[in-house]
Amino acid sequence: MNDRVLPLHGVHNFRDYGGYAVSGGGRLRRGVLWRSAQHQDATDADLAAIDALDLADVVDLRGASERAAHPCRRGPGFAANVHVPDGETTGLAPHLAAAHGALDAGAADRALMTAYEGIPFRPGLLPMLRRYFDVLVDGRGASLVHCVAGKDRTGFAVALFHSAVGVAKDDIMADYELTNVAGDAERRLAEGAALLRSRYAAADDATLRTLMAVRGAYIERALSVVAAYEGGPEGYLAEVIGVTPARRELLRARYVEPV
Repeated sequence: MNDRVLPLHGVHNFRDYGGYAVSGGGRLRRGVLWRSAQHQDATDADLAAIDALDLADVVDLRGASERAAHPCRRGPGFAANVHVPDGETTGLAPHLAAAHGALDAGAADRALMTAYEGIPFRPGLLPMLRRYFDVLVDGRGASLVHCVAGKDRTGFAVALFHSAVGVAKDDIMADYELTNVAGDAERRLAEGAALLRSRYAAADDATLRTLMAVRGAYIERALSVVAAYEGGPEGYLAEVIGVTPARRELLRARYVEPV
C-alpha cells in the first residue's frame, strides 16, 4: 500500500498530502496535512487511528444536508475544531450530481468535466475554500479536509494548496489521481455504486466506475479555469480565495521543510 494512505476500514481515501517537493527547494511536511472521504461508517479502530493523528482542525466541505444525512462518527479522543458551512456547498456531491441523466460512461465523464469547470467559482463552496486556507495559514497543528468521497471538492482544495506552495504539476496530478487506488478501492467503488444505484437505477457498471473515479483531465479543467482568471492563478488565489502573496509565504513557512 502507498505509505501516504492510512489503512482504515470504514473511512475511504484517508491519506497524507504532504511530502511533495516544492519549487525553490524543500518538501512539504508529512503527518500534518490529511484528506479523506466522510466518516459516517468509521469503525472504532478507525476512530482510534484518527484520534492518534492529534488533529487540530477538520474542514468538512459537505453542505448541511449532506452532514445531516451522513453524520461523522468521532472517537473518544477527538478534540479538533470542526469547520462546516452554514448552507450547501453543492446541490449534490459532484459525482452524484453528474449521475443525473448519465446513462453511459461517456455521458458521466462529460458531466464530471462540466462539474469541474464550475468548481472554482461555485458560490456555496468558495467560503469553505477560504476557510480551509485560513485554517492552513493559522497552522494550529495537523488538519484534515474532507467531503463525501474525498475526491472532487477535496481534490480541488488540495490541488489549489499544492499549487499555492509550489508543488510541481506532475505531483499535483499524482496526488489527485491517488484516489483511484487509495486503500480498498474495490470496496469503495462497490459502496459508492450501491449509493448511486439507489438514486440512478439505470446506470451500468462502467458508468458507476466513471462516476466514482477521477481523471487528471477533471482537475486540469478546474485549474485551467483558475489560470484563465485575470491575473492568473496568483490573482485567483489572492482575489477570490484571499491567499495573498504574503499568505502564500506563510503557508510555505509553516509546511515546507528542508530536504
